Amino acid sequence: MTDQTPAPASDDAATSATQRIDQALETIAAVRAGVGGAILGQERVIDLTLATILAGGHGLLVGAPGLAKTSLVEAIAIATGLDWGRVQFTPDLMPSDIVGSEILDQDSTGKRGFRFVKGPVFTSLLMADEINRASPRTQSALLQAMQEGQVTVSGQTYALPQPFFVLATQNPIEQEGTYPLPEAQLDRFLLQIDVPFPDRETERQILLATTGNNQLAARPALKPGDLSALQAFVRDMPVGEKVLDAVLNLVRSARPDNANDPNMAELVAWGPGPRAGQALIKAAKARAFLRGRVSPSFDDVAAVARAGLIHRMALSWRARADGLDLGELIDRLVQQALGSA
Repeated sequence: MTDQTPAPASDDAATSATQRIDQALETIAAVRAGVGGAILGQERVIDLTLATILAGGHGLLVGAPGLAKTSLVEAIAIATGLDWGRVQFTPDLMPSDIVGSEILDQDSTGKRGFRFVKGPVFTSLLMADEINRASPRTQSALLQAMQEGQVTVSGQTYALPQPFFVLATQNPIEQEGTYPLPEAQLDRFLLQIDVPFPDRETERQILLATTGNNQLAARPALKPGDLSALQAFVRDMPVGEKVLDAVLNLVRSARPDNANDPNMAELVAWGPGPRAGQALIKAAKARAFLRGRVSPSFDDVAAVARAGLIHRMALSWRARADGLDLGELIDRLVQQALGSA
């Protein structure tokens, strides 16, 4: 008779954890492939946008017209299984056009009463197209919903669907008739993602793929509830002490009162707060996960640094007059912070 000794509980737990990791990595690889079925090139933009979603935040996509920002949002919605909607922001857009409004209604018995009609914000993924073209009042209505996950109309509070994400867009080349977002509202976006023009070979592929009968299409990869599980996995990822120190060094070095570099007071008008560090760690975790790893590294912090800081700090008038580029300054600060961690 063979003596079958059961495996220790610790071994079972380790096997279960390994299986969970493998399954999560396979799932997120399928999501990336699903989005890639509709978007050619722009791997950095795709990764940063998916990292925003996985980290449970909101993203600001900045790019010229015609760079497939809408297609990207639609592809992410399809791949992740999220309901989505798009609102074109214009100067005459009212807050009620976003969050909804109450209307006077009459039931079958003739009794009258007010009924709340939900606005387009009641979806899982909202694309706010050219958000800076709406008035500050309308912008604030959306940004309040982003921050609180709910809207209040006539004293009544209505919870938004969970999960809830906003991917807003801005056109950097047409600023006439726009209302730039205040710094405090920009801070509510986890990342600001710059969408560049494609390189020549990618643009050639786009021309061939989009001018024939066979159109590009995203592929579904997640079922309802899968995204929440992936977000929980990302939140549970450990962060090494050296990576944490690197984030702290980076965020603190970008402030005007940087004790280690007195020149920062002449270069930076205002710097990032603690929310920037939170955003960098969340985004670095998500980026590592997208790359098939279960803990963020220095490379992940460096990859998300620009997107996490560029809308949370501003150059001084003197630095702008001297032609200093904010992105290049952030890159320099990243090298110093990672080198000293």
